[in-house]
Parts: sequence; structure tokens; C-alpha cells
Amino acid sequence: MLTKAAPPLCLLAAALLLLLLPSSDGAQAEETCSGAAAAPPRRGAWMSVASFGGRGDGQTLNTAAFARAVARIERRRGARGGSLLYVPPGVWLTGPFNLTSHMTLFLARGAVIRATQDTSSWPLIDPLPSYGRGRELPGGRYMSLIHGNGLQDVFITGENGTIDGQGSVWWDMWKRRTLPFTRPHLLELMYSTGVIVSNVVFQDSPFWNIHPVYCSNVVITNVTVLAPHDSPNTDGIDLDSSNNVCIEDSYISAGDDLISIKSGWDEYGIAFGRPSSGITIRRITGSGSFAGFAIGSETSGGVENVLVEHLNFFNMGVGIHIKTNSGRGGFIRNITVSEVTLNGARYGLRIAGDVGGHPDTSYNPNVLPIVDSVTIKNVWGQNIRQAGLIRGIKNSVFSHICLSNVKLYGRASIGPWKCQAVSGGALDVQPSACAELASTSETGFCTT
Repeated sequence: MLTKAAPPLCLLAAALLLLLLPSSDGAQAEETCSGAAAAPPRRGAWMSVASFGGRGDGQTLNTAAFARAVARIERRRGARGGSLLYVPPGVWLTGPFNLTSHMTLFLARGAVIRATQDTSSWPLIDPLPSYGRGRELPGGRYMSLIHGNGLQDVFITGENGTIDGQGSVWWDMWKRRTLPFTRPHLLELMYSTGVIVSNVVFQDSPFWNIHPVYCSNVVITNVTVLAPHDSPNTDGIDLDSSNNVCIEDSYISAGDDLISIKSGWDEYGIAFGRPSSGITIRRITGSGSFAGFAIGSETSGGVENVLVEHLNFFNMGVGIHIKTNSGRGGFIRNITVSEVTLNGARYGLRIAGDVGGHPDTSYNPNVLPIVDSVTIKNVWGQNIRQAGLIRGIKNSVFSHICLSNVKLYGRASIGPWKCQAVSGGALDVQPSACAELASTSETGFCTT
């Protein structure tokens, strides 16, 4: 694995771009985007965290060892091929640490990077500019366990080693309402490009697990994300104001949305103005208490040009959930979700314009989102309690909503579709689609 050369960053970007553009006959040009991820680059240097004073005994705090190792890699940034930081088998207790460019973080089989539960040792960092404050509380936020800002050519991979957030101490503070600041993620990369995350297990994150924000040219493949279904807000993968992203061939079981696409919060996201776009998600399996696939509710920078296919979810709150709110602004458009299997969910589908809170009182409730051109097709579900709800906004009707070959069944009976402030078309939908879709004149677009 380690003897194969990496493609240059420009070629990786070009390959991803080709993946996300339709071919001349309307089909996807590629069936996978993980080719580059299957062969981590042969770096110019190889080093072990143990060589920097680290001890994988589950008791020694290795924050300084990781920092020294990354500092050595950073001093070699001009060296050909970059460097690989090897994490041997063992339990490597650590506080948060930063990555650097032209680096591979490689977790051996049996390696565990385990977060310290001493919350006082977690540094605070500034809030994201597209959020204006911490997502949970005003002010700053705790730095993620593994963090990076302004990076290029970063691989986080290995032999299915584990990154363990030991999140229970943070979940307890959230439940007791004693959190002083917003909880940390397991992995957050900001303003970075040429990122691949593969063959790693993410476990028990304090907050969201994987959070690429303001990133481009990102591949996440063959990862496993695990957290108890009652752990608060432990989203699996949250893409945020990022473009040219592919997620595939992964298993997620978490306490919130399995995968969600976001782009900033109310007036701060509108001002920052960076959409999430050019996103492919395929072959995801998982279970959780909220949505399998979600967009929002923080979508103030816009979300567009998204293809999601081959999803297999069980024991979910909602199969597919597209959510926004008055005051969000932004747009959600050109979204296609297809080939979905659901086994057990409260709702098969929700598209709603009244979901999510606001960062402060400065938002403008008259700034309304646009939801347009959303296609949901080839969906089959059993043990579904309520087929779905599509609820637009009175002065911003959700338009060109297409349901095609959507078959949802309950154990005995299933609650009907509920719709308002929506237009579009419905073809071959069970139970019968709501009148707002079935009786409109827009069915033609749903067939093309």
C-alpha cells in the first residue's frame, strides 16, 4: 500500500471534477471516486509517533509527542513527497493536535488515538465566520481532537485503526447544561484542499464526527462512524460550505444525522456566502435516531448540485430530511436522491421550511430560502410510520419537487403524505402523493 505513488494534487482535483460532472449521455462519468484513496502516496519520509516520546499504553498523555512529530513534518514541507506519521498498535491518549500539509496520518491495525477526558486541556478557537458564534453556545468553541487549517494534500488513513473521542464526559455536560462552550468535533479541516479520509473508525465523538468546512477536493471513503443513538448531536459526516466532495462506501451509526450538508447560519452564512456544491454521496449504510441523509438546517450560503444514491438505512428517525427556516436565506437546488432502501423510520421523507433555531436576534425573518428542483426517486421502505411531510414557506413555495417510484409501507397502515406551500410532480408513489404534487401541471419535468 505504501509503495504506490500519489497522483499530483492538480490531477486529484481534476479527477474529482470529472466525477461530479455528468457525461454527455446524462450518466455519471464514474461509478467510484475512491481510486486515489485506495493508494496513499509514498511519502518522502516515514516516522512514528513513538520516536517523539509517545507511548501507546493508554495512560501516557501524548499531546506533546504528536505536536513534535507534526512540527518535524512541517519543517520538511519542502521535501519531495511529504511525510507519513505512523501510529503503531496501542492506545495513544492525547489532547487536540494539528495536522500540516503534505502529510499522511496512518493508523496501524490495532492503533487507537484516544481523546483525553480532561476537558480543561482542550484549547478554545474562534467561531466559524459563517456561524458567527459556537453552534451550541455564544463565544468560541473547543478545538477538534484532530484539526487542520489551510492545508493541502492531507491523508488520514490506515488499517482501520480507531479515533476514539471518549465523548461521554461531553455528552453528560450537555445533558446537565454545564457546557461553557460548544463541544469539539473528532476531525475538523478548514480551508483545506486535496483531502482523503479512508479506512479509519471514528468512535464516540463529543459532537460532530467529521467536519470538512470551507474545503474543496475531498474524498471520504471506507470509514466507519460509531456513537450511541442517544448521544447528543453526534452527526456522522457534516459537509459545510465545501465543494467537490465525494463520500462513499461507509457505515455510520450515530446519535444524530448520519450525513448532513450545511453552509452557514442565518446572517453570518449569508454574509460569508460560500455554498456547498458539487457533492456525490453513494453506497452508505447506517442507522440512527435522526436522518439518514440530510441537508440543513444551516444552509444560508446555499446547497446545490448534489447527487446521492444507493443508501441503505434502518431504524431511523427520518430517511431523507431536507430542512431550512425563515431567516436562513440561501438556496437548496438541483438535488437528486435515488436508490434508497429504508427499514424502519418515523418518516420516510421530510422537506420542511420551519426547522432549526437562530444564532441570535439579529437575523431577518423576512429573508427566505429558495428550495427548487429536488428529485427523490426509486425509494423503497418498510416499517414506515408516516410516508412524509413536504412543508414549504408561504411566501417561498418549494418548487419543482419530484417524487418518482417512491414506495413506502407500514406494518399495518401508514400515515399519508402531508404537504403545503409546495409544487411539483409525483409519479408512481405509494401511498398516494398529496394533492399539491399529484394534481399540479409540473409532472412533465419529473419524467426528464
